[in-house]
Amino acid sequence: MTEQHREATPGRAARNGERPAGARRTSGGPAVDGGGGPGAGHDVVTMGRIGVDIYPLQTGVPLQHVESFGKFLGGSATNVAVAGARLGRSTAVISRTGDDPFGIYCHEALRGFAVDDRWVRPVARYPTPVTFCEIFPPDDFPLYFYRQPKAPDLEIHPGELDTAGIAAARIFWVTGTGLCAEPSRAATLAALAHRDAAHGGDGDGGRDDGGDGGDGDGDTGAAVPGRAVATVFDLDWRPMFWGADAAGGRTAAEAMAAARPVYREALAHATVAVGNLAECEVATGEREPRACAEALLAAGPELAVVKRGPDGVLAVRRDGTAAEVPPHPVEVVNGLGAGDAFGGALCHGLLAGWDLEYLMRYANAAGALVASRLACSSAMPRAREVEALLAG
Repeated sequence: MTEQHREATPGRAARNGERPAGARRTSGGPAVDGGGGPGAGHDVVTMGRIGVDIYPLQTGVPLQHVESFGKFLGGSATNVAVAGARLGRSTAVISRTGDDPFGIYCHEALRGFAVDDRWVRPVARYPTPVTFCEIFPPDDFPLYFYRQPKAPDLEIHPGELDTAGIAAARIFWVTGTGLCAEPSRAATLAALAHRDAAHGGDGDGGRDDGGDGGDGDGDTGAAVPGRAVATVFDLDWRPMFWGADAAGGRTAAEAMAAARPVYREALAHATVAVGNLAECEVATGEREPRACAEALLAAGPELAVVKRGPDGVLAVRRDGTAAEVPPHPVEVVNGLGAGDAFGGALCHGLLAGWDLEYLMRYANAAGALVASRLACSSAMPRAREVEALLAG
C-alpha cells in the first residue's frame, strides 16, 4: 500500500474567535488541558492522531477521477475511542487540532459519538490534518496524508497533560505515531511513566488485571471498577512520519532503526502491545508471528497481540496462555478502519474480562464489520452488531 503526505494550506481561524471546549488559557503560559479528574469515569483514554478523513464515495476509481467525497472524523487513536464508545464504554481522546473549521468539526464529531473532547484543544499555527484515500477492494487502499508543515497532534507538551485523568483511566492507549516527533514523543513517554508510577501499588498500570476469568458470555471476569486494567501500546507504524520520504530523506530501514529504541522505551511501560507483522518488526526486529509475540513480551508487556491480516490474529500472555483465531470472512469494501475497530473491541473485552480466545474472536468480528463498510469512525459497530455476526 502506498502512503504519502502532502503539504496542506493552513485553514482560516474559527469564526468569531470560537475556541473548542476542553482548553483553558492560563495567565502567561500555554493552554492547559481541563482538569478536574474526569478520567475517573473513563473506561478508555486514547492519546494520538485526530483529523479529517476525505474518502471517495466511489470504489475502484483513482483519486483524480473521483467525483464525490464524504467527510469523516479520523485518526487512529480517535477511531479507537469512537469504537469503544460505540460498544458502550466511556471514552476520551488526548489530541490537538488546528484552530480552523476542520478543528471545530472534529470537536462536533467527537461529541456526536459521545467521546469526551475536553483534552482536545487547538494549536493556532498548524492546520487540522486531512487524509485522502483511494478504495480498490479487497486489499489496496492508498492513503495520502496532509500533515504539513506539522500535525497539531504532534504538539502535545508534557506540561499540558492531565496526569490525574490519565492515571485514573481504566485503559490508557498510546500509539507509535505519537513517538515520531517532539514534543509529542516526550509527552507520550511522560504519560506512560506517570501512569506506571501512579499504579506502582496497583498492578503497574494494569499488569495482571483483566485476565482470563470471563467465559465469553458476560462480565464474570471483569476487572474491578475504577482499577487500572491495561496500558496499551498500539505500534501504529507510518514510515513517512519517521522521515522515510523525499522530505525526510531517510530510507525505510533508517526510519525503522530510528524508531526501534523509542518503541522499546514505550513497551517498557505498556501492559498490552498490539500491531501487525510490519509494526512488530519495527518494534522487535522479528517477523515470524510467534517470535514477534515472544519478543514483545520480553520487552515488558503482559499481553502481545499480533495481527496477521488474512491469517487472523495471534495473542499470547506472559503466563503462556495463547489464542490463535482466523479472520472473520466478509466482503471487504474498505479495510482502513478495521484495525481501529479491533482496538476498540480489544479494550471492551479487556474491561469485560473475557477469556483470550473469545476476546480475539470478538475483536476480529468488529474489525470485519468495519472492513465491510466505506467509512472508519462512523462505521464502528455497536455491540449487538458484533454479537450478531459472531452468532451467524
